[in-house]
Amino acid sequence: MKIKAINHVTMIVDDLSKSREFYTNVLGLEELPAFNFDYPVQFYKINDRQQLHLSEWADTASFRGHLCVEVEDFNEAFRRCKELGVIDTRPWGRVRQIKGGVMQMFIRDPAGNLIEISHPDASTVDPEILKDELFEQAELFVSGRDDARGKRGEGASLYDF
Repeated sequence: MKIKAINHVTMIVDDLSKSREFYTNVLGLEELPAFNFDYPVQFYKINDRQQLHLSEWADTASFRGHLCVEVEDFNEAFRRCKELGVIDTRPWGRVRQIKGGVMQMFIRDPAGNLIEISHPDASTVDPEILKDELFEQAELFVSGRDDARGKRGEGASLYDF
């Protein structure tokens, strides 16, 4: 079996109305028609081949599990998310620039789902953001567990495959 692409990701939300407001008006995703399920859902267009699906259920959001999306304008995303108070530094640390010049921050949707916001070019970031209390000059989150497993290497990247 060879996987070609991610078709869609489903996020579980506890209030579809609040979540639609967030995903439509804060993240700016385009709503798509959904199948006629017998529970509340909303589908979104990410790009020409990928979708995000929201399904309303009583569930518990993951603390560290997340969806990562790339934004065109990190400055706009940071300012809007800070204004809304949705930046969450607890699971993976503060806003940072990681290896390769990628910007990274984590936010929570109204249901508590964690979303990583990334941007491939730190050179476009407003220097004032780099002075903000939510920013830290550290490349990677350090857990302190000293329990590294899995494939590691110099070739690690979010954008170069």
